[in-house]
Amino acid sequence: MSFFSRHIPAFQWIATYDRKQFQGDLAAGLTVGVMLIPQGMAYAMIAGLPPIYGLYASTLPLIIYALLGTSRQLAVGPVAMVSLLTATGVAALAEPNTETYIMLAITLAFMVGAIQFLLGVFRLGFLVNFLSHPVVSGFTSAAALIIGFSQLKHLMGVSLPKSQKVHEILIGAVQHMDQIHWPTLLLGISGIALILIARRIDRRIPAPLLAVIVGIGAVSVWHLDQGGVRVVGEVPGGLPSLMFPQLDGASLKALLGTALAISLVSFMESIAVAKAIQSRHKDYELDANKELIALGSANLGGALFQGYPVTGGFSRTAVNDQAGARTGLASMISALLIILTLLFLTPLFHDLPNAILASVIMVAVFGLIDYTEAIRLWKTDRSDFWMLLITFFATLGLGIEEGIGIGVILSLGLVIYRTSRPHIATLGRVPGSSFYRNVDRFSDLEVPSDLLILRLDAQLYFANLNYCKDHINEKIREKGDALRGIILNAESISHIDSSAAHFLADLVRELRQRGYIVLLNSVIGPVRDKMGLTGLLDLIGTQNMFMSVQEAVDAFDDQRKKHPADDSYRSYSTQVNP
Repeated sequence: MSFFSRHIPAFQWIATYDRKQFQGDLAAGLTVGVMLIPQGMAYAMIAGLPPIYGLYASTLPLIIYALLGTSRQLAVGPVAMVSLLTATGVAALAEPNTETYIMLAITLAFMVGAIQFLLGVFRLGFLVNFLSHPVVSGFTSAAALIIGFSQLKHLMGVSLPKSQKVHEILIGAVQHMDQIHWPTLLLGISGIALILIARRIDRRIPAPLLAVIVGIGAVSVWHLDQGGVRVVGEVPGGLPSLMFPQLDGASLKALLGTALAISLVSFMESIAVAKAIQSRHKDYELDANKELIALGSANLGGALFQGYPVTGGFSRTAVNDQAGARTGLASMISALLIILTLLFLTPLFHDLPNAILASVIMVAVFGLIDYTEAIRLWKTDRSDFWMLLITFFATLGLGIEEGIGIGVILSLGLVIYRTSRPHIATLGRVPGSSFYRNVDRFSDLEVPSDLLILRLDAQLYFANLNYCKDHINEKIREKGDALRGIILNAESISHIDSSAAHFLADLVRELRQRGYIVLLNSVIGPVRDKMGLTGLLDLIGTQNMFMSVQEAVDAFDDQRKKHPADDSYRSYSTQVNP
């Protein structure tokens, strides 16, 4: 692979590009571009920006990602989740739609790009794993409700108090029921119905654009704007000019938390949909760190031309794939269509009703509510279910950033809890064989009364040593006076730290002082190396370490024969799983 192919993934598909791929890319690029025009404008409204900034964010970032991204179908651009996070972070510092607000949103895009780019360069993509799927599912569903209900003011044609909490939005909506502008509400509901019907007929139909055209037509024909229906109004034409973000210390410090949240959440959203699509295409591979670099570069480039944070979107990526996208050229074609719109078509959007943009947003985001995941987790993993539910209600009741924070803390807490209480299995022999299995899972196993065989199914580190010690001592007490030997099956121990090395040394010394024979088996290479460096290998003795459980059992037999006690040498009981 050449230098350019390694660092610019687009060269991999450019080298084998053909006419058949172009046909699919052209159709997909035009379809997604047409879909992106109303969505970009609508999502900019969520972010608290003038609609035109949604189109600005749909130009250069798409081209940059197409060149640097490893996914060939991912459709990058403004998305609802990132738009809401942008509004949450920036609205605390400035009034929406003001010059200060716009500059801070652009600065936020630059910060997100820098963070993602550096995470990719230093190969830190694994950090996103701290946002578990249940947390992301709960957060996404709650954010979808917040985004959807935040559009009630546009759908109802009334002014509602600003809030990122669903209960406050709903209370405000109920209190202003008597002020509903019925033509606006009827137009918005008609837009929702039109989009849903068009999608049911064929998902490749650009339903949002169809709703936009109908809405503009209705305002133009019946002059609904003169009757109180609010429209977008003047949309500036032309391409965005070069503008450097405001990188003063106060702005950077105030936006850092939001930038970190957007960096991780947007990357997780992007990589999740990219993996789902890539599973159907075997002609390329995803690289998480290169994806971070690509998304970071897209945000950095977008920020220089008045864009706000972007990432890969679920709905547009699905449409892109279904419409026939084969390479990143499809995204370039979408960007070209947006550029042509900025140059020549912006006057057409003057009469676009805000209620129609609200309908586009509501249909898009309510599709993100994942109740099926909650049902599945209730049946399969209750701890993950409760983590999803807590994140969901924390986001709804406390706010977006607080919900993410609580979700991350829950994820880390659950990881720490589970690793601090590892699974430890007591093993017995399958009759007539040299195989050993967990006595709690298999019946009719042969369990020696004078030998305890334990398998530790986790890495050993400082946080789980006390639990392991207590469990081992409990099993020794259960065996009673007949116990003469202990075998530790280490095949599932992937790592030991310095604390674990001290723990094992103390354990071996203590058990031997109590008169027990201590043997180990199936110690993997990295753990054996660590034992050698810490002197643990010399303490245990290589003569007491074996390749399999059966070899260790045979060695125990030999040592017991050489040093028999005054009780019977070996007696077996049959463990029956109740």
